Amino acid sequence: MELKWSNTICWRVLLTGFTLYMLLVPKPTLAIDIHADAEVMMENGTSGVLRCTFRSSEVVSSSTTVTWSFQSSQPDNQFSKAPYVIFYFSNGKGFPGQLEFKDRVQFIGDINKKDVSIQLSPAQFSDNGTFFCDVRNPPDVTGTPARTELRVVLKESLPHSNTAIIVGAVCGVLFLLVLIAAAACIVMRVLHSRHEYEGCTSLESMNSQAPQPRKKVESSLEGSRCTSPSGPLQGPVIYAQLDHSGSKNSFHKMEPVVYADIRKN
Repeated sequence: MELKWSNTICWRVLLTGFTLYMLLVPKPTLAIDIHADAEVMMENGTSGVLRCTFRSSEVVSSSTTVTWSFQSSQPDNQFSKAPYVIFYFSNGKGFPGQLEFKDRVQFIGDINKKDVSIQLSPAQFSDNGTFFCDVRNPPDVTGTPARTELRVVLKESLPHSNTAIIVGAVCGVLFLLVLIAAAACIVMRVLHSRHEYEGCTSLESMNSQAPQPRKKVESSLEGSRCTSPSGPLQGPVIYAQLDHSGSKNSFHKMEPVVYADIRKN
């Protein structure tokens, strides 16, 4: 009985705690993230783009709205007191705001790709200030508008871009590497052809020197053939001069033997 009673108490405590959690803890609010460039510089009298994108967990629909506002940084400007709407997008259509921006603001983004950028053309000095980009994608309606500080300046005041210098340096390095590779290939081919030529000349010299002994032999044979008589040859004749004294040591007193090669005429 006591075990069953303790189990019942535990289940009641857990149920009470879960109910209090569901009632007291608020549900997480859906939020939308909006991103834009912090600062943009444009040349006076030219076209420029103010980029703005957003991230939302909900699917983009016809109820998605986009609002672009502007607040001037010049105290004497009529838009310096508070942000004024200069462009509004809803149900797939864009609606211009203030007359000063009516013909100069164009929507160039793609809301299905979550891009809500606009183009300002032409930029004027009076456009110096802060542009706000606000997006609502129900039920994602809670989010902080993104802001971009626009600076309209003269061409001389624009920062010089190092892109051309970097591209030129990279192209120069690549061209130099190509030249080095081509020179290396040419040198390798010249060395290889020279090596083959030396091998051929050495073989030719060996081949030219090898038959010479044979020629000498042949020439000696031919000389011998030419100097030899056409008649029959007689072998060597041995002449010995003997001692006729009759002494016992007569054999030892034999004179040297003379060999002669006698040929008949």
